[in-house]
Amino acid sequence: MNMLLWLPAYPTFQPGWDLEQIHATFFKCISWQVEETLDTFNCPYHYYCDKTYPANYPLLVDFLVLLFTIASYLVTLVIVVMDMSSGRGKIFLVHSKRYLLPSGPISLPLTILAFAKGSQINTIFPLSCIGPAILLMVLISALSFDNGADKDFKYTFFVASTVSGILHASLYLDSIVLPYYTGYDALMSSTFSGECASCVCRTEALVVGGKLLSYRGWSMTTFFVVGVLCLRIICKISGENCAGKFLFIKALMERFSWILITVDCVYLTLHSPPERVMLRVAAFGGILLLIFLQVLKEAFSQIYSMAYVAEKLRWVSTSLQTV
Repeated sequence: MNMLLWLPAYPTFQPGWDLEQIHATFFKCISWQVEETLDTFNCPYHYYCDKTYPANYPLLVDFLVLLFTIASYLVTLVIVVMDMSSGRGKIFLVHSKRYLLPSGPISLPLTILAFAKGSQINTIFPLSCIGPAILLMVLISALSFDNGADKDFKYTFFVASTVSGILHASLYLDSIVLPYYTGYDALMSSTFSGECASCVCRTEALVVGGKLLSYRGWSMTTFFVVGVLCLRIICKISGENCAGKFLFIKALMERFSWILITVDCVYLTLHSPPERVMLRVAAFGGILLLIFLQVLKEAFSQIYSMAYVAEKLRWVSTSLQTV
């Protein structure tokens, strides 16, 4: 990629500066310092990067995370297709396969570990670009598969651990993407002052996460999915008497969660920084495929339900005519 495409046009850029190093400094900076300036008209805010994340891990680490992500996605895709082929909306899913889902007790801790070290996973599979797609895959997995056949204690423990894992993953993801988005804003909405490689002049204050991209891992989407999982626990342990009061709210929140996930996916596809374009399109294209399959599954479930009701009405009508 030609890094000059990232740099604003101004005469203070020094030809001897290393473009790759500037790129790494801006996108991995975790501490931007503001300095006083005498030119309050042309440079009211003067910033420079004071501290960056450590160097990237070896290429092997990126490759392992890439393989893990592909495996998690394929497991989710296969189980969604199996679920669609199971007829009237029943989960065609044995316990051993459930644990392999992205929101399961095996994959989710590994995802959290990858996000916790994600600032240094930035070679062939940068989590600053692909991390949001991985979190969306976890949220889709948590929403799509609900094993209500478990006993109350086991079900509660499993779902509560999923809630905790999702919240931790979203926080760790923000620790990756917020410096990335901040650096992107600093690079695209500023001009180099020429005093150092990361010294920039701005007309407005630089805020955490920047103002060019609004996506956050710790967002309304995450909280709605967490709310759905909590309502599932309430419905499970409260029994039939109290569960009916929450079923409508739970169903409404599930549908709104799917809408929010779709909006996030489309937004990130269209508005993410223009690097690793093909990788990003493939990642979010895969997420959109999962969403599309979920819509088809719901449509098939409604069709099966309507056909079942029609068959019952036909049987009752035939019985009455016979009598």
